[in-house]
Amino acid sequence: MKICLVGSSGGHLTHLYMLRPFWQDKDRFWVTFDKEDARSLLEGERMYPCYYPTNRSLKALIKNTRLAWKVLKEERPDLIISSGAAVAVPFFYLGKRFKAKTIYIEVFDRIDKSTLTGKLVYRVTDRFIVQWEEMKQVYPKAENLGSIF
Repeated sequence: MKICLVGSSGGHLTHLYMLRPFWQDKDRFWVTFDKEDARSLLEGERMYPCYYPTNRSLKALIKNTRLAWKVLKEERPDLIISSGAAVAVPFFYLGKRFKAKTIYIEVFDRIDKSTLTGKLVYRVTDRFIVQWEEMKQVYPKAENLGSIF
């Protein structure tokens, strides 16, 4: 199984890294910002730098959509996992064209309100994970697996 772990640097990347028991023995690659925290955390890992800032940036969305097409075509992951933020959107939508399964993990600090990325990927995600029971009111098809901390 080949896994694509995609997310912004900082807290989103930390969430994905905390899933290490799941991904550590699998073929994997990362898509994140080329920032010091990401380079340090992912030293020795295969990483594709994405464009930022992504917050409501049409320019970054277009660039990251091109990047997603290129990376997904080359890597052909079986599974794409993200905990946000915006860089996940083109990878989830284009990932479906490449027959990849997707898992989105809504961030821990959202207890009763959606994130923009969560809203955008909800309808195309195979498994939508929340960390609070209250979030199932926001995302009815979500699974509450509790905290990943």
